[in-house]
Amino acid sequence: METEGTVILDTFAEAFPVWISRVIVTGEREWAYRAAVSATGFATSRIGCPCEAGIERELAQRETPDGRAGYSILICGEKKQMKQHIAARISQCVLPVPTVSAFDGLPDAKDRFYIRMHYFGDGYEEKCIVGGRRCWKIPVMQGEYAGEERFGTVKGVAGGNFLVMGKDQPSALSAATAGAAAIAGREGVITSFPGGVVASGSKVGSKNYRFPMPASTNHPFCPTLRGKIPDSEVPDGVGSIYEVVINGIDEKAVKAAMKAGIVAAAGTGKALYIGASNFNGKLGQYRLSLHNLFC
Repeated sequence: METEGTVILDTFAEAFPVWISRVIVTGEREWAYRAAVSATGFATSRIGCPCEAGIERELAQRETPDGRAGYSILICGEKKQMKQHIAARISQCVLPVPTVSAFDGLPDAKDRFYIRMHYFGDGYEEKCIVGGRRCWKIPVMQGEYAGEERFGTVKGVAGGNFLVMGKDQPSALSAATAGAAAIAGREGVITSFPGGVVASGSKVGSKNYRFPMPASTNHPFCPTLRGKIPDSEVPDGVGSIYEVVINGIDEKAVKAAMKAGIVAAAGTGKALYIGASNFNGKLGQYRLSLHNLFC
């Protein structure tokens, strides 16, 4: 099938379950943004990072517990490690930042945990209420930090993706960038890689090395290997491929983001084909058909 003159290949993205927590970071807008960026750092892929994370969207003052400017971030990982991920990123990337506080973005989640940050107050901390929420007020050199310690986590979907294929690197990158931009700010999803675009897509394990590797280059989609390997999946005329990877609160949110990104990428007129990465069930249980996104 085609959309906007771009061929959508009859394939699917293979995604997998993940646990997700949402943290609301508030403060003076510039500092809230800096904290959100820092708290989602080194979190592109669980292949080599402790977790996957990204800024979900900017929040209006009416959407935050303390009525200040804010950003919501999503942090994704294994359930048993979520407490550790949230505690580390709030304590090291939010608490030290001027004017900033952190609150739970999933107050209705059934699964919850405590991060016990108030101990940083060394006995001088006090309980308080912010926006109807039970918080801790911690004395710091700036004045006071007030935020929540109880956070929720829900089961989401990670690894939704699509591949943007162009005749050359500038064309493919322009289309992929447009696709990622169409996803940025959508509620319930993140693209954890810088700018939302992946140049070095990976496959599960390794084909040619005997020592164990969690991932290696996705060689069937490397244009320079076309004609050199028997299992190349690079279409004729394609000189460059980029991947957009999406994590979300649920399958519906991921599918909607994939569709929006694909339409935007195709709308540039610079994408020859749109495909997706899958690994014959080695990665996860979700099969997100590209054609079905448009049904």
